[in-house]
Amino acid sequence: MERKNHTTPDATMEFLLLGFSDLLHLQTVLFIIFLVIHLATLTGNLLILLAVAAEQCRPPMLLFLFQLSAIELCYTLVVAPRMLVSLSNPRRNTISFLGCATQMHFFVALGGAECFLLTVMSYDRYMAICRPLHYVAVMNQGFCLQLAIFCCLGGFAISLGLTAAVFCQPFCASHHIDHFFCDVPALLHLACTESYTSELPLLAACILILLLPFLLILASYICIILAMLQIRDSAGRGKAFSTCASHLTVTLLHYGCATFVYVRPKSIYSPGRDKMVSLLYINITPLLYPLIYSLQNKEIKGAVRKLLRKRLAQLDWRAFKTRSEQLVNH
Repeated sequence: MERKNHTTPDATMEFLLLGFSDLLHLQTVLFIIFLVIHLATLTGNLLILLAVAAEQCRPPMLLFLFQLSAIELCYTLVVAPRMLVSLSNPRRNTISFLGCATQMHFFVALGGAECFLLTVMSYDRYMAICRPLHYVAVMNQGFCLQLAIFCCLGGFAISLGLTAAVFCQPFCASHHIDHFFCDVPALLHLACTESYTSELPLLAACILILLLPFLLILASYICIILAMLQIRDSAGRGKAFSTCASHLTVTLLHYGCATFVYVRPKSIYSPGRDKMVSLLYINITPLLYPLIYSLQNKEIKGAVRKLLRKRLAQLDWRAFKTRSEQLVNH
């Protein structure tokens, strides 16, 4: 059963992102806070990318962390700059039909790619702990590259179908999106249909992106836990757990936020609650990921230390060379 007042989607349509319009007196403060967080997120992920790129020997986990940082970097760039523009100038809250569809597509695609990548990383940990003798033969560079490509292609393919399904629906006369970006639940809330069929594309995407990868990750960790219980040495058990701790922490953060926002019926949609959770997984979790891996992953810590030592040595050499040239000139 459809509501009467609706408009058929077309390229000239525009949406109004309400964002933080109810907090006009705090928008300057919010802009400064989110700008600092955004710059820190970019710096942390770029540092990991540069550190891994500078490594000559890159085991599978480093390659996957490189891809994860690249996804997080793009993930924040899809939403955060637009949000900062809206905070700095509330009059620039409109977004075109094509711009909205593009933003939603890349947001879902990158989120899906991250879900698949976390699944691949859990499989890597499973092979390292449960099948150590086969690890080198199975997790070779070619196979890891194929897995990385599959993660990206899978996320973008599912996102393309979901975006097409959402933007083919008729929207109500009011094109006000009570969010700071074009998120799927906010757009479905504008759809002028009360039929449950409008939620089927999101349900299918949640099954493919969230449920199936989560079940595979759960199966991997059940096998890992069983293997760890067979390790008699407490030091060896602790070492095995430390290799999984950072991945497990990131997985719980990612799936916890995504499940809270997307795995629920349209009837209990809450714009205010969604915006708060979205702020967490768009601004805070990408900032925490580099910190988590830098503190808990020995390979990342070693790569970052090497990069920093190399840069500091270059700076010291340049300073010494400049000082020497000044003394010679005098």
